Amino acid sequence: MAAPHDPYADEPRIARWNRRLDWPLTGLAVAFLGLYAWDVLDTTKTATTETRIDIALTGIWAIFGADYLVRLALARRRGRFVRAHLLDLLVLLLPMFRQLRVLRIVTVISVLNRQLREDFRGRVTVYVAGTVVLVGFVASLAVLDAERDAPDSSITTFGGALWWTLTTISTVGYGDRYPVTVEGRIVASALMIAGIALLGVVTASIASWFVEHLRQSSERTEQEIDANERKLDLLLGEVRRLNARLDELERSSDEAPADRSGRARR
Repeated sequence: MAAPHDPYADEPRIARWNRRLDWPLTGLAVAFLGLYAWDVLDTTKTATTETRIDIALTGIWAIFGADYLVRLALARRRGRFVRAHLLDLLVLLLPMFRQLRVLRIVTVISVLNRQLREDFRGRVTVYVAGTVVLVGFVASLAVLDAERDAPDSSITTFGGALWWTLTTISTVGYGDRYPVTVEGRIVASALMIAGIALLGVVTASIASWFVEHLRQSSERTEQEIDANERKLDLLLGEVRRLNARLDELERSSDEAPADRSGRARR
């Protein structure tokens, strides 16, 4: 599979910045997920611990915002950069509202997805599997964080959140669990879109594999037919040569008795 087009091919300064910061930002993204998982899953932590976790999460998110501003400053055509990264801008601005803070997770997914895309370029199966696991884990944490304390919520445990994520991302949607809060519905909307996109990638990959397999089989069949035709031509040539040799032998055998009978009469 051909490597995807580099979006920073004409932005060398941004490309250099990305090469320097990709791994540190990836480490911060992993740290963010770890802290966020701790914050969501540990229901026995103290108020002081919760405050410290929230400060750390906000600090990491602010670093991602600074990364966006630096890349914007380095861009040669800033208008095009903003248009190409509108989602990044939105998920950095909207989480300032407490009800939309779950969108901070989108920034983390974007950073990790960028690293996955570079590490597994051309390996669609590994890339899709990694993306599904990442999105599923994050969505489960996010919807549990949003729904656990809501009245009439049906998603109150991490196991229930995982089940809801699985049925939603696969577009099955049993309806036994569903979000009732604004944050939960934002997560659900994003997850449904992601599920459709991932299924499209998987379907396209399978179709591509079948087409490639059938094309290779067709090429092998044509090669086998050509080889068999060449062998058949060789066999026919041998048969013709044998027939010619037999004809010569028959003529020789017919001429020999005639010569002997002629000599006898003389």
